[in-house]
Amino acid sequence: MRIRNKKLCAVVLGSALGAFLWAPTALPKAKDDEQKENDRIQNAGTVIKEILDIPDDIPQDLLNKARCVIVFPSVLKAAFIVGGSYGRGVMVCRTRADYTGPWGAPAMMALEGGSVGLQIGGEATDFVILVMINRGADSVLHSKVKLGADAAISAGPKGRDAQADTDATMRAEMLSYSRSRGVFAGVSLEGSTLRPDNDANKRLYGKQMSAVEIITESKIAAPDSAHQLISRLQKASPHLKT
Repeated sequence: MRIRNKKLCAVVLGSALGAFLWAPTALPKAKDDEQKENDRIQNAGTVIKEILDIPDDIPQDLLNKARCVIVFPSVLKAAFIVGGSYGRGVMVCRTRADYTGPWGAPAMMALEGGSVGLQIGGEATDFVILVMINRGADSVLHSKVKLGADAAISAGPKGRDAQADTDATMRAEMLSYSRSRGVFAGVSLEGSTLRPDNDANKRLYGKQMSAVEIITESKIAAPDSAHQLISRLQKASPHLKT
């Protein structure tokens, strides 16, 4: 009996020691993963600030009509070539069920493959997508969407005096732009896929949350890292204008 008790004690002590040794490494890794998502949001905020600070980039009337803005900061061409990887970014929408409220908490998104890798060079490229109608926003929040097939997307017009009522713009559910080496232009993302990055959302908010919950439920508090992104959009376009 004494031998058996000694074995039991050894097992318990071994398990406790293993848990003690594991915890210091697991917790910092989780913290690092959360920080990466916060860094991505902060970078997206910087991209939006820099773009909106130049009046000849995104036309004001288009921003006023947008239900959501999706930003993919610093996407590299290699990300779309090696191992089927993807660009990661942030989606911010106007709150309320009809997307007419103030800009709300961010949801993490993923942009995958398609022809993107052929359109951008070796330099890091920022992508900005305006979601122009409720149906487009609902589609992206609920599932993986193939741009150009499941959702109509066009290269966005730019400039203070750009004609925003062209046929392509009027038909598009989304308008897309790119910025590389300081050059900002409309870009076609047809053939790429867009989807919620639920793993990133879990890391950011500390629990399993869908993009729909984050975007549509006003009780979801935005992380501090989203302050610049949300406040700059709110300042530039506080109200939806259809």
